[in-house]
Amino acid sequence: MEESKTRVDIILSGGAVLTMDARFSLFDPGAVAVRGDEIVAVGSADEIGTAYKAEEVIDCAGKVVMPGLVNAHAHSPMTLLRALADDLRLDVWLMGYIMPVEREFVRPDFCWLGTQLACAEMIRSGTTCFADMYYFEEAVADAAAQAGMRAVCGQTILKFPAPDALSYDESLSRTRDFILRWQGHPLITPSVAPHAPYTTNPEILQASVDLALEFNIPLQTHVAETTHEIEGLRATTGMSAVPWVEKNRLMETKLITAHCVHVDEADMATLRRHGVGVVHNPTSNLKLSSGFAPVAQMLAMGIDVAIGTDGAASNNDLDMFEELRLAALLAKTVAMDPTVLPARQALEMATIMGARVLGLDQSTGSLEPGKLADIIVVDLRLPHNWPPFRRNEEAIYSQLVYATKGSDVTDVMCNGAWLMREQALLTIGKALIMADARKVARKIDAFLTEREKSVLNKLATIGGLSPRETFEVQATAYLSEQEAQAIVEMITGPDFVIGKSSRRRQYDTYFIFHDQSASRLRYREDEVLVRDALSEEPLPDGYVTEVIYRLTLANQEQEREFDNLVVLSHLHFDARADRSLRFYREYFKPDEERKVYKERRRFHVRYGNTGFTINFDRLQQPEFPGVFVGVSSRTWSAQDAERKAKLIGDMLALFNIGPDKLMRETYLELAAHPEKLEPKGGA
Repeated sequence: MEESKTRVDIILSGGAVLTMDARFSLFDPGAVAVRGDEIVAVGSADEIGTAYKAEEVIDCAGKVVMPGLVNAHAHSPMTLLRALADDLRLDVWLMGYIMPVEREFVRPDFCWLGTQLACAEMIRSGTTCFADMYYFEEAVADAAAQAGMRAVCGQTILKFPAPDALSYDESLSRTRDFILRWQGHPLITPSVAPHAPYTTNPEILQASVDLALEFNIPLQTHVAETTHEIEGLRATTGMSAVPWVEKNRLMETKLITAHCVHVDEADMATLRRHGVGVVHNPTSNLKLSSGFAPVAQMLAMGIDVAIGTDGAASNNDLDMFEELRLAALLAKTVAMDPTVLPARQALEMATIMGARVLGLDQSTGSLEPGKLADIIVVDLRLPHNWPPFRRNEEAIYSQLVYATKGSDVTDVMCNGAWLMREQALLTIGKALIMADARKVARKIDAFLTEREKSVLNKLATIGGLSPRETFEVQATAYLSEQEAQAIVEMITGPDFVIGKSSRRRQYDTYFIFHDQSASRLRYREDEVLVRDALSEEPLPDGYVTEVIYRLTLANQEQEREFDNLVVLSHLHFDARADRSLRFYREYFKPDEERKVYKERRRFHVRYGNTGFTINFDRLQQPEFPGVFVGVSSRTWSAQDAERKAKLIGDMLALFNIGPDKLMRETYLELAAHPEKLEPKGGA
């Protein structure tokens, strides 16, 4: 009788077998027979025991045997950035901390180590397959393959320089090379990963589509994660995220869209029509306050929705059992309906539906004969899983989704090979990986600690600094309207040559720091109203020809004071301000904040064969009735500063501005103490 049995390598027997097949077949007690990398048979324990024999028979009594979980969206190396910068908005977290650290530290060895750490965590909590998109994806794929995990690995492409590429042309070239190296691998599926619509451009998206179609591989991207993203796309393209993705042909590919938080019914209909897979990332969306994806509505419309953890820097763990539970609970709360997204459907999203979103459902995601042996064993004989109810088949799904922890997983097999037995990792040297990760954390801590000491360092880290420090010779007077107009008439005379001029509205926000340098950072929104400051024509409401945003870093100290209150100021550095005021406030965390709003007439003039700027400012906050007239010029040496200070003194005399009308106070000081400046000269 024994001789008539079919020989296999392994039989897992005696536990409840959840197949997650099309009929949701459940065998309790059941068994799974495995030969090589393939599932040979699934059925009741008696049936399998009668028909098959194996050298290794594993007793799974009191446990669940089920498909390995599918983590459909992750950035695996970011385990090394776990808890680096928590409780921040997405843009401050990403642009202010994560990307600067990535520029400094992300190399192939960083990605390999971070992925090994991620694989150790995922294996321990029952994940056998994951989708990844990051930099140096060659190292990610190698680390995942060595760990024995199945992965869809996407090489990230951005429109700006990345840790592994100085340009997107280089990123595209690296992606092609990565695909050629890994196509056909038994565990790794290469993919193309343009990061997101707002971090790419049409040229990148079209080239990414062409690559994905050429090699018939998946394309991964982030879509509609935040309202900020949607608003930005509408402002620049006139479209929201889903129509923009469709217009740029991404939906012609095997498209995997992460997040899809801010999508409407029309967007969902578009996703369904093109068969696009969506990946829901509940913890990350909650932690970054991105919003609530309409998961129940997408599922009801027939869209395949998988579940992902996102990166460990925004989650902060890779435990898919935790994501399962949260996905089910969130959907109920959003719909205000406890029947929405029941446990079995949630588990489906993390197994066979997740595999379908990744394009791997023909080989993994369910326990069926002919599929690859990606299997996990979960122990239900623990206090938080007890007691067991079995009056209907749905009870076991509820137990797994609402009570089970990732730490309940005891055994993990991928591609027919054991990755963990009795909670002991077999393919990863956990102690060594954790020791190396600790060393990386210490280096990152040192980098950020040094950066936080200086406002300049923090400004330099997020980019955009001018290449050198600047100095300015300047004097400012407080005059009446009549006196200011008289000066305007003088500078149109023979002693001056007028170059460019303009009328502006300037909204200045000063960040004040109580550091050793008494740093002052000014965020300026500069609205250019008209290019001819001599024109007195009234402007229509809302008339703006251009808006310029700048950051200027200075300190409280003046370098030198010349005669007649002409001073040499150290402006330190200018930087472009390409992010919101709110971003800079939350990133720099100033000790104080002050605002100065003004209308400015600006003239660039030549006097004594030397260039100067003459500004006529009417302050609206703090409010003053007169006009502030400032004469200034950038300078580069002590001798040049002396010469320009003398010329400014000559101009002050020509303008009939005596010492009684000159002021020591800056606008910043007046914003705090407006009483310091008494009206002068009839102002």
